[in-house]
Amino acid sequence: MAWVEFMPKSPPSTRPETAPWDTKRNQPRKGRWRAWLSWLMGLGLIGFVIYGMSAKPVAVEMAAVSRGPLTVEVVEEGKTRIRNRYVVAAPIAGQMRRVSLKPGDEVKAGVTVLTTIEPQAAPLLDARSRAQAEAAVAASRAGEQKAEEALQMAQTAAQFAQANWDRIKVSSQKGSVSINEKENSERDAEMRRREVRAGEFALQIAKFELAQAEAALMQMDSPQSDGQSVEVKSPVNGLVLRVQQESSAVVMAGAALVEVGDPADLEIEAELLSRDAVNIQPGAAVIIEQWGGETLLQGRVRRVEPAAFTKTSALGVEEQRVIVLSDLVNPPAAAHKMGDRYRVEVRVAVWQGHDVIQVPTGALFREGSAWITYLFDNGKARKIPVTTGHASGRSTEVVSGLQVGQQVLLHPPDTVTDGSAVKLRAL
Repeated sequence: MAWVEFMPKSPPSTRPETAPWDTKRNQPRKGRWRAWLSWLMGLGLIGFVIYGMSAKPVAVEMAAVSRGPLTVEVVEEGKTRIRNRYVVAAPIAGQMRRVSLKPGDEVKAGVTVLTTIEPQAAPLLDARSRAQAEAAVAASRAGEQKAEEALQMAQTAAQFAQANWDRIKVSSQKGSVSINEKENSERDAEMRRREVRAGEFALQIAKFELAQAEAALMQMDSPQSDGQSVEVKSPVNGLVLRVQQESSAVVMAGAALVEVGDPADLEIEAELLSRDAVNIQPGAAVIIEQWGGETLLQGRVRRVEPAAFTKTSALGVEEQRVIVLSDLVNPPAAAHKMGDRYRVEVRVAVWQGHDVIQVPTGALFREGSAWITYLFDNGKARKIPVTTGHASGRSTEVVSGLQVGQQVLLHPPDTVTDGSAVKLRAL
């Protein structure tokens, strides 16, 4: 018997047949919204990347181009020194007693005994030694007369300068005298008063030298006075600055014993480069800093020495320097605590302008041989060349290229170029 397998018949399909080109048209709406959302997210991601890669405004500091006074100064270390100092020397050869004075002790002219010297036996009196002693007396007497004449000249000049200053003070109240003329007259009167004081000091020294020369001649004329001690007294009023020979010893005539001076009469000594000293004139304004007080001291240049000297810097470079001397102008009471050889810092004016267009030095930089700055122009940095003049370190004179009121970039970073977007940095 043959087996016949009967396959069940599948029921007829109820799904309608659809054309292939109508498949996408009949997709459900949920699928279409997912596709659109995917495209939007992709476009948003691309836009975010483009925005992140686009240039952002650089935050910078700005300063305005201004007009005003500008002073160019030279800054250098200096030191105080007593204007008139005197080294007391041994008038004769002999056994010197120990010096009991210490640096800082007060001395009075012709009163304070610095030391005592017991003379040696007088040498044989020959014509040559006597002529030398008499010549020394004559030279000392002539020096005394010269000092007296110089003091009288200084007093006359001081009287004239003071009268001129009194007259200008009265005229300045009426507005008929310029400020520069008034300051020059005041400075001249102050310098003349200091010259009188220096002349009095020099006259005291000349009288003391004459007394020393006469004592040496008396020693030669009177050998029987060998046993008498010679008191060495201070020639001027002031303080002991340095004791050069303190212990008892046998000294020769002319040996330095004690250095005395008046610490109230100070001046400032600064060693400036010769190229800077060329532009400094007597009477130039000086500011003294770092002297130990809170306030700034005012001064005036009195003298620029004509000869320079060679000095090796800390970097091993040989430099030509010039000594510039300055006087203090109306120093406060605290400034009198300074002594001889105290360190200070001086600022000497070498150029002054009263109406100068200027910008901060930090806004300028070199590009080749030209000075360049970035100008703030409606949110953009615009590079422009400028012509500069004098510079004080903080501000620089602008001859051409900028106008008053314009904004420039201070210390722009390397990312700033011509046309870069910039904005003011928030403090």
